[in-house]
Amino acid sequence: MTVRAPARLHLGFLDLDGAVGRRFGSLGIAIERPVTEVTVTRAAADAESGPDATRAARARDAARTALGIEQAFAVAVDAALPAHNGLGSGTQLALAVGVAVARLCGRNLSAREVATLLGRGRRSAIGMEAFEAGGVILDGGKALSGPATHAPPPLLARLPVPDAWRILLVYDRAREGLSGDAEMKAMATLPKFPPERAAHFCHLMLLRALPALAEGDALAFGTVIGEWQRALGDHYAAAQGGARFLSADVAAAVAMLEEAGVPGVGQSSWGPTGFAIVGDPAEAETLLGILRRRFASSTNLFFDCVRGNNRGAEIIAL
Repeated sequence: MTVRAPARLHLGFLDLDGAVGRRFGSLGIAIERPVTEVTVTRAAADAESGPDATRAARARDAARTALGIEQAFAVAVDAALPAHNGLGSGTQLALAVGVAVARLCGRNLSAREVATLLGRGRRSAIGMEAFEAGGVILDGGKALSGPATHAPPPLLARLPVPDAWRILLVYDRAREGLSGDAEMKAMATLPKFPPERAAHFCHLMLLRALPALAEGDALAFGTVIGEWQRALGDHYAAAQGGARFLSADVAAAVAMLEEAGVPGVGQSSWGPTGFAIVGDPAEAETLLGILRRRFASSTNLFFDCVRGNNRGAEIIAL
C-alpha cells in the first residue's frame, strides 16, 4: 500500500494558556507539496529504507503494538518532508505508515483514530486533519478538564483553499526548528499569553478570517493572518533568539513580500519555513521570480510556489 500525504502549514495558536476556555486552538493549511510518500508491504521480516527510515520504522512498530498484531512489514520511504521545518514531517510520516499498517491488517481507521493510537495531536489537530481531507483547518483546542483533555482537539471548520490562491514558501536549508524535548521546554517557558489578545484573535478568526476565506478574499484573510503572526512571533521571540522568525534570512525574504503588498505572511510553527498567501497566480509567480533573483546569493534559501491541497492523503492499494 502506498500513501502520499501532504505537508501542512501551522499558522498559529489562538489561546496558548486557555484564558478564554480552551487551550491552543489552531489554524492550518494543507499544501500540494512537498509530500511524504511511503510504501508498506507485508513481509517475512521487518525492513525499512529511504529518507527518514528510522522514524518510519518507529511509526510501524508503534502502530503494530497499538493494534495488537505481529505481522512483519517492509516500509520504503520514497519521499520525506524536511524534518523540523514547520511542515508536519513527523505527524505525516507516522500517519502514512500507521494508516497503511492498519489497512493491510483489515482495519479501515481514520487519520484521527490512527493519530490517537500513536499519541499524535496532543496540542493540534492540523496534521491529522490535513492528512484526512486537506483544506484550511480550524481546530477547537484542548479542553481544560474532563475526559476530553486527553483527546486530540476537535475539528471546528474545514474550508477549501480557493483555486486561485497560491502560497509562496521560503525554506532555509541551514536551519531547523525546535522539536521534541526542546520544543516542550520552550512551550513551558513562554510568557503568559494575554487573555485580551486571545479573545481578540478568536474574534478576528470567526468574524474576519474565515468569512474572507469563504469569499475567496486573500487580502482580507491575509491581513488577519499577518497581524496574528506578528503577535505570535513577538510572543515566541525569546525561544527564537529574540526575533519573530527563527531564520534571519527567511525574515528578510518574507519582509520583501510584505513590502510588496502581501499582508498574509509569517512562519509555520517553529519554522524555519516562512510563507506568504497570494490571491492571484500571476502575481505569485512574479513574486517568486523576484525572490529568486534578489536572494540568489543566499544559497541556503529555497523558494517555491504551491497550491493548497483540498483532498488530503492519497491511499493506493497495490
